[in-house]
Amino acid sequence: MSIRRLIFWLHLSAGVSVGLVVLLMSATGVLLAYERQIVAFAEHRAFAVEAAGRQPLGPDELADAARRALGEDAALVLTNDPDGPVKATAGRREGAFLDPYTGEVLGAGVESVERFFGSVTALHRWLALEGQARSVGRAVTGAANLVFLFIAVSGLVLWWPRRWRWPLLKTHLVFRRGLPTAKARDYNWHHVFGVWALVPLVLVVVSGTVISYPWASDLVYRVYGEEPVRGRGAPGAAVSGGAGAAARSGDPAAADPLPLERALEAASDVDPSWRTMTVTLPRSTDDTITVTLDRGNGAQAALRQTAVISRADGAVLSLTGNEPATPGRRARTWMRFVHTGEVYGLAGQTVAALASLAACFLVWTGLALAWRRLVQPLLRRSRAARPVRTREGRI
Repeated sequence: MSIRRLIFWLHLSAGVSVGLVVLLMSATGVLLAYERQIVAFAEHRAFAVEAAGRQPLGPDELADAARRALGEDAALVLTNDPDGPVKATAGRREGAFLDPYTGEVLGAGVESVERFFGSVTALHRWLALEGQARSVGRAVTGAANLVFLFIAVSGLVLWWPRRWRWPLLKTHLVFRRGLPTAKARDYNWHHVFGVWALVPLVLVVVSGTVISYPWASDLVYRVYGEEPVRGRGAPGAAVSGGAGAAARSGDPAAADPLPLERALEAASDVDPSWRTMTVTLPRSTDDTITVTLDRGNGAQAALRQTAVISRADGAVLSLTGNEPATPGRRARTWMRFVHTGEVYGLAGQTVAALASLAACFLVWTGLALAWRRLVQPLLRRSRAARPVRTREGRI
């Protein structure tokens, strides 16, 4: 058996073994592609409040409302949309939307949208299994993702033409019309989708492997000669509002700290093009305020920076980017968000969505071709072996 034929049968066997799992992961990947934008749109529709001639609360009053709702560790998330909702957060999961005119809590989120994306995410990551079975689901999706990587690479090897001639290349690069059979159509589609989606699919699959397996995540760091880091912390991330905190007995600035509004104006001057501003609300003993300015979609570390503002005079004491400081951490962060395409904004999300959609067609056409090659001949032989009934009896 030639090497190419061996690769073909391995490619076919791998596709048949994980095809349905990959189809599920690809379909849910398409549904999750624009989750960030859809959730933001739903929240804007649900929690944006009309002015109706009212004067909005100032930042200090909103800060008091946020503390009442979520406690002293709250943060405010403001947008540059004057009609946009105001959100208070405390950690990664707890949050509340505030009425910008009264400070009243409007809700924690759009339950129907969150429930939908929560269900799709559960299917995508662990096949929606619960309890101890969830680890089994993670193992299955992780293994299917690894096998799919082999399918993509072996597919490229099988596609690679022995002779680079345009008439042959054209059959594998362009959708053809008027093909005589469904088999010919599936063969053409399988090649076309595979070729054009190969690069983004490999990025999605490799990054998915890094997300799924600790050894793969560690490998990213070791490639750059760094010690692996576990958890979400990274250099350059926003520091807490207590940075530089000190009890200021006898300090006049402590008795009369700078209004939050003045501090936000100073932060806004740092980057007037910001889209969202996250303010870690200071405690009474803090002498600084930490503000994170984001001019991206929330997943682009290079478009975020953190300003530490003095509560005494509004001076910008430090300004740091939110990109991780070391190459290994930057690569690991990039892997996290290239999986969804969000690291490249809306264009990247669209490419990732199209690649996931292409994967759906790859699985469908691949399984159809496998059915015709492996199952249909058995069915034909089985029918041919059956005795033929006549009026006189069996022959």
